[in-house]
Amino acid sequence: MHIYFSGLLLAVATFLTIGIFHPIVIKAEYHFGTRPWWIFLLLGLACITGSLLISNLICSALLGVLGASFLWGIGELFAQKKRVEKGWFPMNSKRRDEYKPLGKDDSVCPIPHIKHSNHENDIYIKR
Repeated sequence: MHIYFSGLLLAVATFLTIGIFHPIVIKAEYHFGTRPWWIFLLLGLACITGSLLISNLICSALLGVLGASFLWGIGELFAQKKRVEKGWFPMNSKRRDEYKPLGKDDSVCPIPHIKHSNHENDIYIKR
């Protein structure tokens, strides 16, 4: 019987990458707002492109996970701004004019939600 650690290595690396990106997004939003979203985009696309060009399965997968984390971080950057506006995270006082207060019913999700109204078949987009 052979024991292969590739899956375990990928699982741990994915877990750590996601865990590391949480404070990266918080710090980036605090210091720069949502302006660095395009850096996340470029790095994410570069990592994913690199993952397509690397033949080593482990390295390719790790680079793909890193690229996906950068791309996911774009949405989280905008969601983080809304979390700050809700008062869940500290606001950078130097950029106070970039924030607008949110009500308790406002969503922190950067994507508009599709919700059902009180009528059985009516659907509307909350903006």
